[in-house]
Amino acid sequence: MTFEVIENTEDRAGETVIRRKIYRTDDPQYPSGYRYALHYGFLDGQGVILRYDNENQTPGRHERHTSDSIEEIEFPGMIELREKFLNEIQDLP
Repeated sequence: MTFEVIENTEDRAGETVIRRKIYRTDDPQYPSGYRYALHYGFLDGQGVILRYDNENQTPGRHERHTSDSIEEIEFPGMIELREKFLNEIQDLP
């Protein structure tokens, strides 16, 4: 198994943090070819505002997390999902 870092950043502003972790992998746990977590939340660890990830125990499952819910999503591709995440967080507190 190999992991190649595509992006691993953290941006802090006030009480919030944006973390983007994207790795290319040939691990069968991640059949999309990527392991990722795109996270927007509070620095104090008290909650997620928005997160997309596939870091669960079900191979091939992609999720969208908010403070109220977790839903399974279709994976549109890594570039498309990263752009969707960045566009969505612009409209959030």
